Amino acid sequence: MAKLYFKYGAMGSSKTAQALITKFNYEERGMKVWLIKPSVDERDGVFTVKSRIGLTAEGTAISETCNIYEEMKNRPEHADVIIADEAQFFSREQIDELRDIVDELNVPVLCFGLRTDFLTHVFPGSGRLLEIADEFSEIKTMCECGRKATVNARIDGNGKIVTDGAQIFLGGNDSYVAMCYSCWKKKIKEQNKSENLG
Repeated sequence: MAKLYFKYGAMGSSKTAQALITKFNYEERGMKVWLIKPSVDERDGVFTVKSRIGLTAEGTAISETCNIYEEMKNRPEHADVIIADEAQFFSREQIDELRDIVDELNVPVLCFGLRTDFLTHVFPGSGRLLEIADEFSEIKTMCECGRKATVNARIDGNGKIVTDGAQIFLGGNDSYVAMCYSCWKKKIKEQNKSENLG
């Protein structure tokens, strides 16, 4: 039986690289992969899925209004598996559509993405995956202190941690740093103290 998987991690944990390696592994066995990503992620081009270590592949950009279940049913090309990158940006309804693909079409769906945003709040898509996925696994990365990183700290041009703004702000190493919760809170306190003294 097919399953819905959620593989999550902080920024820099090689989620996209693992998604693309998984795609390669399926294709090496002669299986057809439908690689998808939310259309809001245009950092490397609308259809390009690119990891920080340079792996790339072309995929399908899924708009906010797209019904993924209907799109899958109407695809001219059969798919043995769906691999979804940046799954946190899908709506809760779209995650339900991926669940329907698993249950009704018996096609496994592997979702890769962030669990939480820069303020440690769960993304809607990730929250729904945590509620209904069959299996979850964390792709781990480390904070500079050596602990496991769980926070996607957003930073400004001066390297200061940002604590307000829109939930979705696309960026890479210039905009985000993976940190443990303890270091994140400590750095925010230090910033606030220094601003109050200044």
